[in-house]
Amino acid sequence: MNAVTIIVPIFGIILIGWAAAVAGLLSERVSDGLSEYVFAIAVPALIIGTLTRPGLDGEVAWGYWFSYFGGAGASWLIGSLIARRRKGVGRQGAILHGFAASQSNTVFVGVPTILQAYGEEGAFPLFLLLAVHLPLMMGCATFLIEADADRPLLARLRGLALVLLKNPIFVALLIGMAMKAGGVAPGGPVKALIDAFSATASTCALIALGAGLKRYRVLFDLPGALVVAVLKLGVHPLVVWLLAFHVFSMPAAYAGVATLFAAMPVGINAYLLAVRYRSETGLVAASVLVSTLLAPFTTIAWLTFLGRT
Repeated sequence: MNAVTIIVPIFGIILIGWAAAVAGLLSERVSDGLSEYVFAIAVPALIIGTLTRPGLDGEVAWGYWFSYFGGAGASWLIGSLIARRRKGVGRQGAILHGFAASQSNTVFVGVPTILQAYGEEGAFPLFLLLAVHLPLMMGCATFLIEADADRPLLARLRGLALVLLKNPIFVALLIGMAMKAGGVAPGGPVKALIDAFSATASTCALIALGAGLKRYRVLFDLPGALVVAVLKLGVHPLVVWLLAFHVFSMPAAYAGVATLFAAMPVGINAYLLAVRYRSETGLVAASVLVSTLLAPFTTIAWLTFLGRT
């Protein structure tokens, strides 16, 4: 029942956001505005507030990184290989298929789910992984897609750095880790302000995600979307679980966080990247929707399997 208790509020809010958008109570402008607020203010405040919280410490285990990104790499490779066998899917499209099969929805679904499941003991490994996940996954995808572009390598790397430095979540992670390393913890009115914004992050993120799902078309390529969803919700966390619990040594909370992080549905960044390169947008959009619709059931299964019941 604990697994259900964790999942129902999270995906219930997503469902309410979607229903409100379908009923016309929330417009696309509201969804976009909420998404911008979550990315630019609420989640950065949550990250800084969490990372600078006294007593939030943990170890950096190399096995943690190998477990998560080993699973992501396996799912990405399988997804790309399957895509290359499909008619009309070229090299760039295959990369985007693989990226969608390994890119987790961290901000909208992952953060609230994992914090609910693991609490304080999961906060440090969660934000530690979040700090590396965004630049590494987006960086690899961008680099692979543009590998045969005319721009020189240095120009591509500089462009990637600029993209990351303009990302409020990445900047908040840098600020939070720098403040933590320097022993700086906000207090007084500053802390109250950060806490006020942090408290709105989960609800606003879930409402924005739910309302945003209205624009995705599930029937564009349902078989392809199901393949990506199975890789994302099944293969990715399964490989991470095998590596984290049976190959490498790390605290149990770290292994659980890595597995749950991998079990999240396809991230919005996969769709944004597809739009940017004008390739496989319909398939990736359908994958976001299908994986999000299936995620309540698979997440309950993983929470039960991990003993969070």
